[in-house]
Amino acid sequence: MGAHKLLFSELKLWTSGRGGWIARLHKGIGGCGKASLSSCSPKVCIVGSGPAGFYTAQHLIKARQDVEVDIYERLPVPFGLVRFGVAPDHPEVKNVINTFTQTAKHSRCSFYGNVNVGKNVSITELQQAYHAVVLSYGAEGNRSMGVPGEDLAGVYSAKDFVGWYNGLPSCRELSPDLSCETAVILGQGNVALDVARILLSPIDILKKTDITQPTLEALAESQVRRVLIVGRRGPIQIACTIKELREMVNLPDTRPDLVAADFDGVKQALKDLPRPRKRLTELMLKTALEVPGEKEQERRRKASRSWGFRFFRSPVEVLAEPGHSRIAGIRLAINKLEGSGEGAQAVLTGEVEDVSCGLVVSSIGYKSLPIDPSVPFDSRKAIVPNTMGRVKQAAGLYCSGWLKTGPTGVIATTMNNSFDTARSIVEDMDSGTLDMSAAKPGSQSISALLEKRGVKPVTFSDWEKIDNVEMKRGEPRGKPREKLLTVEEMLHVAWT
Repeated sequence: MGAHKLLFSELKLWTSGRGGWIARLHKGIGGCGKASLSSCSPKVCIVGSGPAGFYTAQHLIKARQDVEVDIYERLPVPFGLVRFGVAPDHPEVKNVINTFTQTAKHSRCSFYGNVNVGKNVSITELQQAYHAVVLSYGAEGNRSMGVPGEDLAGVYSAKDFVGWYNGLPSCRELSPDLSCETAVILGQGNVALDVARILLSPIDILKKTDITQPTLEALAESQVRRVLIVGRRGPIQIACTIKELREMVNLPDTRPDLVAADFDGVKQALKDLPRPRKRLTELMLKTALEVPGEKEQERRRKASRSWGFRFFRSPVEVLAEPGHSRIAGIRLAINKLEGSGEGAQAVLTGEVEDVSCGLVVSSIGYKSLPIDPSVPFDSRKAIVPNTMGRVKQAAGLYCSGWLKTGPTGVIATTMNNSFDTARSIVEDMDSGTLDMSAAKPGSQSISALLEKRGVKPVTFSDWEKIDNVEMKRGEPRGKPREKLLTVEEMLHVAWT
């Protein structure tokens, strides 16, 4: 007994400066039945560090006191669409970054940026290293309009346009031509309204945001004075929320331009609408049909820019300038509605209408892409087929966020669906559906693989260096930050 005590005190002394190595060794022995340097605690890896990834991690860490979570991200910077999708003039929406930062700094969570899963490391390799793998890499593909002329110069996807003004490295070179007077946005969701607002907002409003400097300079020179936001169905089916609509209605130096005839019969339908939809529709009706007060009339009269919804319209063809590969306009099919409410379908009438414009932004939805042939993928729905986040026919594989549901809802929607996935994982751990008996090496073996392949991950403290540099760069301009725009710049800052 005395010898044991002596040995233990010597060991304790020896490990006091060893960063808890002995504790990790002890964890490796306890509950595994064999000594191992890798701990036996459940190891989960999450692919993608947007809201879905972070909310899944947050719930897992909270639900089980022993789970260890590693988050892998292709870019050197975390937070996905919170950083690259949320409009610069919506800083309050970005406050979730504070919660995500707490999760990332938790003792049982690690962040590995600059790791391209599917390329630098395969899903199969991750499955060998972890008890569970969660795919949360979102939707980075564009839904195609499927009409002639959509490849002409002057036609952009909303995903790329948003990436351009938000500093997504892959969209840095976009430099859209803003020398035209009229822009047409296809789609009537919140992203479409974000794009319209950025195109029309006074520069004085935008220059206080984290919008990128090159975008700010391009918008200062922009000739765009009129934005039409086109949807295939009617006012009752519009996909935006009241907050975004109110921002458009109140946008300084702009006036609304709505077609009264588009609202025939809408007043009568109001009583049957659910409350959020009813309030949204009432605001549209008021904007379209009511004569505003004197002050508002004066404001509208002085406005140098306009925006408007165009309902019951679908793109048929993007029209080119004669003999050029540039856009001159867009041909829209005129639709009528069959059915009512949310389920109403747009049906072609056979009539068309041409609209002259020099810029078309297609905001008809993002779509997920497969990243590894070993993962089941439904290419028609552009999701990973799953039940409550459990990937079908793939034990130990899960998904959350837009990859699970398709690109719908706001950040709160993603939070709930990610919590659901985390609950499924915890249930599977507790019920024995997930085999927890074998110790898994987790990031230990993945880090070794990456090193062998010449890939150096960016840690969360590396990201904090980038964060600090960006905030310092923003200060002299009165901006919250001035984003680094290339991966090379990000890595340089992270590693120096």
